Amino acid sequence: MLAKSSILTVLALAMTLFVAAPVQATDAIYSNWLGRAIGGYDPVAYFTEGKAVEGESAFTAKWMGANWRFASAANRDLFVAAPEKYAPKYGGYCAYAVSQNYTAKIDPTAWTVVDGKLYLNYSHGVQKTWNADRDAYIAAADNNWPGVLQ
Repeated sequence: MLAKSSILTVLALAMTLFVAAPVQATDAIYSNWLGRAIGGYDPVAYFTEGKAVEGESAFTAKWMGANWRFASAANRDLFVAAPEKYAPKYGGYCAYAVSQNYTAKIDPTAWTVVDGKLYLNYSHGVQKTWNADRDAYIAAADNNWPGVLQ
């Protein structure tokens, strides 16, 4: 019988591999396991409030096969009128990962707006790396997108 500490070590390793593994991309828009784009955060709020704001179940829209949540009906209506203006680049996958020619999930609180476009990152640590040479990473990601979905 395995010792309790051995079982916990194996479980911790399994969780680490699950959480850190790149996303096997097939969808044009990254959604969490609940089917929510940006993990249920409001894409419009990044622009209008300058911060990550969780959306509400009362204010939703479907676009590009994903479910989007919004903090208000007004934000939902802005998105529906011009989704390309508010939707994150690279389908909401981690911008740094796409620059490296793979996809990864995101942390909705690790974000940046550059030249009117929303970019999301896997974590705040990855965001720090991405911000250090952001223009080069954006150019590389633009070159890799959408081919990285193959």
